Amino acid sequence: MELNQKNQSSLLVTGATGFIASHLLPILQQQGWEITAAVRNNFSQITTRPMKIIKIGEIDGKTNWKKALQGINIVIHLAARAHILAEEIPNPEAEFMRVNTEGTANLVKQSIEAGVKQFIFISSIGAMASFSEKILTENESCQPDSPYGVSKLKAETALIQQAKNSKMSWTIFRPTLVYGPGNPGNMERLMKLVKLGLPLPFGGIKNRRSLIYVENLVQAIAHSLNHPQAANQTFLLRDSQDISTPELILKIAQKMQKPCQLLPLPPNILKLLGDLGDIGEKLSQKNLPLNSYTINRLLGSLFVDSSHIQNTLKWYPPFTIDYGIEKTIQP
Repeated sequence: MELNQKNQSSLLVTGATGFIASHLLPILQQQGWEITAAVRNNFSQITTRPMKIIKIGEIDGKTNWKKALQGINIVIHLAARAHILAEEIPNPEAEFMRVNTEGTANLVKQSIEAGVKQFIFISSIGAMASFSEKILTENESCQPDSPYGVSKLKAETALIQQAKNSKMSWTIFRPTLVYGPGNPGNMERLMKLVKLGLPLPFGGIKNRRSLIYVENLVQAIAHSLNHPQAANQTFLLRDSQDISTPELILKIAQKMQKPCQLLPLPPNILKLLGDLGDIGEKLSQKNLPLNSYTINRLLGSLFVDSSHIQNTLKWYPPFTIDYGIEKTIQP
C-alpha cells in the first residue's frame, strides 16, 4: 500500500528497545517515517539509528509524555510488562495494572491532548484467553485468565473509552504467541529442549496453536499506518497456518538438523513433570526448561480466525511458519 505521509509522517514508538520494536523500527525507517523512539532507560541498542530518542523512565499513570509527543501524528504503543516466568516482586498483579493499564490510559490521555491522529495498541490474545478449544474471533467475549491478560484488556477498554469523544482513532492488535530471532519466551525454552537431542515426552499431545512470526506482526502494524479502514478496529493476528505442539517440535528439530523422538506420555504425567519443575525452580532458584507454566502451554489449545484483517485491510502474512522457525533458530 502506498502510504500517505505528506501530512502524517511523524510517529512515536514506545518500548523501542524491545523485541518487537527491534524488527519494526527498520521497516518504518525504510518507509521514510520520522520516528521518535521512547525508551525507559537504556537506549544503547538504538543509538546507531537515525531517529529521535526520548528517555521517559518508568511507565505508569504519572509518566510525562509531553516531550515525546511533540509533533507526533501516530503512536505505536509496544511498551508493556510481559509475563515473567520467575516473579520476584510480592504483588505482580498490581505491577501489571500499574504499567499496562494505568500506563496505557495515561499515554492515551496525553496523546489526545497532543493532537495525535491514530493510536495503535499492541495488546495480546491473552486479553481474550490463554486456552480455548474453539476458534476465537474478534466477536468472542473476552475472558482473560491471567493478571497480564486482565491488564491488557483493561488497557484496551481505557483506550476505546477515552478516544470515543476525541478526534483520535485507534487500532488494537491482539497477536498470538510471537516468535522470532531474539525472542526470550516459550519458543526459546522449547528450542533448548530440542537442542539436547534427547527423547521428549510430547508425542501424545493433540492440540492446536496459532502463532505469529515477528516479521508478520510488524508488517501488519506497518500496513495499518494511516490506513482508513484500520480506524477503530480490533484485529487478531496469526501466521497463515496453525500447528500442534508435536508438529512444532518436529519442525524445530528438522531445521536444527537434530534427531527427535517424541514419546506419547499421558497429559497427567506431563502435568506432574511440570509440578516437579516448579519445585526444582524453588529449590535451585533457577529457571528450568520444564515447569507447570510451560507444560500447560504445550498441552493447551489456542487458535484464532484472522480473516477480519484480511478482509478489512487486505493484509495477509507474507512469511510462512517454516520460514519463521528457520530464521528463529539461526544463531
